Amino acid sequence: MLSAFAAPDAAAIPVHAVTSEGLDAKLAELGAAAAWAKASAFAADEGAILLLPDADGRLAAVLFGLGREGAARPPLFAGKLATGLPAGTYRLEGWPGGMAEAVLGFALGAYRFERYLKPRAEAPRLVLPEGETAAEAARIAAAVWMVRDLVNTPANDLGPAELAAAARELAAAHGAVFEEYFGDDLLAREFPLIEAVGRGSPRPPRLVTFTWGRPDAPKLSLVGKGVVFDTGGLDIKGASNMALMKKDMGGAANVLGLARLIMEAGLDLRLRVVLPIVENAVSGLSFRPGDVFPSRKGLSVQIGDTDAEGRLILADALAFADAEAPDLLVDLATLTGAARVALGPDIPPFYTRDDAFAADLAEASRAAGDPLWRLPLWAPYEEGLKSKIADLNNIAPGGFAGSITAALFLGRFVERAKTWMHADIYAWVPAARPGQPEGGEAQAIRALYRYLKDRFGRTGA
Repeated sequence: MLSAFAAPDAAAIPVHAVTSEGLDAKLAELGAAAAWAKASAFAADEGAILLLPDADGRLAAVLFGLGREGAARPPLFAGKLATGLPAGTYRLEGWPGGMAEAVLGFALGAYRFERYLKPRAEAPRLVLPEGETAAEAARIAAAVWMVRDLVNTPANDLGPAELAAAARELAAAHGAVFEEYFGDDLLAREFPLIEAVGRGSPRPPRLVTFTWGRPDAPKLSLVGKGVVFDTGGLDIKGASNMALMKKDMGGAANVLGLARLIMEAGLDLRLRVVLPIVENAVSGLSFRPGDVFPSRKGLSVQIGDTDAEGRLILADALAFADAEAPDLLVDLATLTGAARVALGPDIPPFYTRDDAFAADLAEASRAAGDPLWRLPLWAPYEEGLKSKIADLNNIAPGGFAGSITAALFLGRFVERAKTWMHADIYAWVPAARPGQPEGGEAQAIRALYRYLKDRFGRTGA
């Protein structure tokens, strides 16, 4: 159980969520607390917290303001409680959006990355309400914590071997069949683009993959970009653009988080996870602008920019996953700055050719409070990926529609999957807000899990 939660405790302090319109009725119900609330000018404004003392001055209850009836609130609004309450054990006395919503918001707001810090003082903890929906919310929160931990860990402690080990540990915990190829074996196994991108680092590149679920279940393949640090290669980034590049493995981290949710829930799927893992470093062995490499699919690729390395390693990984003709092939990647320019850090764009899937995923995104926005695979832009000496270039000239052209590049390596979806995620929260501390973040996986759970259900395992 996450440290955000506490075992059932009769002495837990009740937290009453109350709207502005419902405040008077709540105060009448609480009796003596009414005078204290009025003296404190508490009006149940959105996010306001009022600590109610008993006759001896001890904390007896909490009022948490929801604002006006019907007002739109962030999906993780309960995260304010995790940062606004004093240390202690609390229980929720109802929640307008349902207990699962409150549990998830509180747990995600309680997250802290403290690997390199002294342990913090006691923090508020929430008694986990009874019921499967609350337990499910706690499982989702635990998967998000795992993703955040991976993304937040700096590259000196999370290199290719360590990220592969995290995947191996997750696979072993659920009885999945795990394989790993690295170094020169990548060429023998026909992953030339992964080897080319990772060859400049003393830490060998690798591809890890694992499978789980009954063989004849619907096939789901998840591919995640695992660049543990991105210098940009010989087209080296400036210092300001390199500062956050420990998060360039955010796609792989999020795929592991989604895989964990699928396996814990026992969804009726044949799951394959594929993670190409590299460090894009600078050395005499680094791949160069202008180089041409073969790909697993057989297409030759000219290197227009060594800082567009993510799409290269994904190309080989997608071709590998696509060979099994999955019913759904999903890739997640911190791929382009263009996506952030278009939609900002909060809303990842996603791409697919399947309109029905796109509509269902958009609905799941809204229901899960995990925003996504579809952008078009505008075929005319593919013209910019042409090369005079190879089948295609890894970038298009001019800088326009960078996220779209990256998606179009990836699409060249997918042909057998029934449905393919690419999400260009940021995997980072630049400024803290309810339920989302600053730092590494899970994006798209709560929406995808909601979609998959609704569609495929459980195996009964």
